[in-house]
Amino acid sequence: MAELTFTPVIGIEIHIRLKTDTKIFCSCSTNPESEPNTNICPVCMGLPGSLPRLNHTVVEKGMLAGLALNCTVQPKSLFFRKSYFYPDLPKGYQISQCDLPVVANGYIEVHDAEGNLKKIRVNHLHLEEDAAAMHHSASDGRLEGASTSYVDYNRAGMPLGEIVSEPDISSSAEAVEYAMNLQRRVRYAGASDADLDKGMMRFDANVSLKCSDGRWGRKVEVKNMNSFRALERAIEFEIKRQKKILLSGGEILQETRHWNDAKGITSPSRVKEFYRKFIVEPDLPPLMVNQEWIDKVTAMMPEMPDVRANRYVNDWGLPREVAEVLTDDKALADYFEACVKAGANPVRAAHWVRTEVLRVMNERGQKIADFAMKPEVLAGLVVRVDEGKLSTTQGKEVFDYMVANDASIDDAVKALGITEGGVAGNALNDIITSVIAANPDVLEEIRSGRDKKGKKLKFLQGLVMKETKGQAKPQEVAEAIAEAVK
Repeated sequence: MAELTFTPVIGIEIHIRLKTDTKIFCSCSTNPESEPNTNICPVCMGLPGSLPRLNHTVVEKGMLAGLALNCTVQPKSLFFRKSYFYPDLPKGYQISQCDLPVVANGYIEVHDAEGNLKKIRVNHLHLEEDAAAMHHSASDGRLEGASTSYVDYNRAGMPLGEIVSEPDISSSAEAVEYAMNLQRRVRYAGASDADLDKGMMRFDANVSLKCSDGRWGRKVEVKNMNSFRALERAIEFEIKRQKKILLSGGEILQETRHWNDAKGITSPSRVKEFYRKFIVEPDLPPLMVNQEWIDKVTAMMPEMPDVRANRYVNDWGLPREVAEVLTDDKALADYFEACVKAGANPVRAAHWVRTEVLRVMNERGQKIADFAMKPEVLAGLVVRVDEGKLSTTQGKEVFDYMVANDASIDDAVKALGITEGGVAGNALNDIITSVIAANPDVLEEIRSGRDKKGKKLKFLQGLVMKETKGQAKPQEVAEAIAEAVK
């Protein structure tokens, strides 16, 4: 009998907080730094007689996110009431889109196990309001073991876009790449900051297994993943758990499970509900989007990161891996392009941004918006190095001085005592003569022919470069020493 094999079948639901100043159905602030329960009003608290009013900007941000995911904007969508009872839901229901979402039928590309591009279909993105935030007194912040729980209603009514994929994902690696690409694209579109650390992006994964004997395991929904690493680990655990059950002849219970990141396991939360709990929201009319509005939002769309990376490779000759690093963050790509526009060679500018700029940002924990050196200034430094006025070593010294002291290129060159153009001519010959005279044994070994591998010549070159403080061109030094020792 052939050994059973299992194919994971995975769909991802991702909530992103849309980037607006006010909530989806009221004018309360979305500032996440506010004191608890200060950004609330009768609407987001669900007080009797209050009526929701749809935020125009929320719709546009949802459309932008959908277009970034290659979706189509729907001319008509509806809001529904999703009823359930929990302390984080002040109205006793959540206003959400269901059967008729604002955008639908998109895709994101990922790489499969063989490295080939694969499309993961995006079923739709729908708009909804967030629930309040629950805080528990247990040391790990979980409900289990807590003696007291608190509710912060500032989050109630925050605008969300829920993005639902088709079950096209076949591994945890594909799931993570899908989520990372989605995050990058909605950030580029300006639809959401999608900051995982601030809870602006949350994952749910639906996992099941297809057996080679034709059996299907039931779908299990896994919740509480708040990082890409957690998403990967949770899916891996769930695949192994379900495989073990199916191999033993058992059946998978269709349920919702909670991911415990500390223990690295999923645990039962509740059995999936099969009854309908949606009714059309009576206080909101259908959302109608005409072609003029669609055209306006489409015109707001920037160049997407994969398209931008391809342009860097095809037009400017950048290596693929460098282009992907630069386009990972839109602001960084904008900075790089500003350097090129200011006159820097694209390949050279890419190297400096990737190595020196990112190094300083990582050391300081900065984002590119916090980096003080303007791209036009960096371009000027890159041009001087390309023109040979500064060696690469000198250029890096000047860069570090400029960053540390907020100095201009000329001030940095002067403060470091660098001679632009380097040490050459008679000055270089004098240094070489002095170095050779101080090392007669090395000279004798070279002239006798015993320096077969040229190590002694390189030794002299190193001494000369040290004496010139790196201000001589290595090729000129090598040629001048070779001539001098004849």
